[in-house]
Amino acid sequence: MQLLFRFGVVATLAVASASCGSVAEGSGPSFLVIDSLTGIRGNVNPGTPSTTLTSDVITNVISPAPCSATAPCPTIFGDSGEAVMRVVMKDAGSANPSSASPLNHITIERYHVQYFRADGRNTPGVDVPYDFDGALRVTIQDAPTTFGFQLVRNQAKDEAPLVFLRSNAAIVTAIAKITFFGRDQNGNEISIVGEITINFGNFGD
Repeated sequence: MQLLFRFGVVATLAVASASCGSVAEGSGPSFLVIDSLTGIRGNVNPGTPSTTLTSDVITNVISPAPCSATAPCPTIFGDSGEAVMRVVMKDAGSANPSSASPLNHITIERYHVQYFRADGRNTPGVDVPYDFDGALRVTIQDAPTTFGFQLVRNQAKDEAPLVFLRSNAAIVTAIAKITFFGRDQNGNEISIVGEITINFGNFGD
């Protein structure tokens, strides 16, 4: 958590529409399915998972001291993502469908987040936050598995273009494209892509 007491300059940023979807790739006998992909608004008490994330670029914290209702502390919180995934066999629709064995379970090892806008203005650090990579270690089986990851970094809200929204009523709508990378227990590389809409702005605390 980072405390901020000075705001940046004002900039006007366009609002874009967004959509979502998922794509799976891999050479192994099993692949991943995303059952749900949600975002969680960062705060002292994080919000509930939502299919559209409302990301507050600055939050006025009123506790603990010296923060108070009369002297709030402007604070940056990152936002989390939550995914529910399962493993499916590629031949599951055949005459003799099979279920995943332990060798077919997929371990996710890292992920990449990229932001873009529907209006085509996608320059990182100008129109959208910078891409980033994160590490994970979670093994997905054929039963749904829920896990969390970082969706919006704290430092993204201290950089352009999000830093300009602190004293600006504008809202920037972007799509976060998350690519998860992993491999099954035989070493076959597998990836899957999911997307979620994010509304960035200085919202009420």
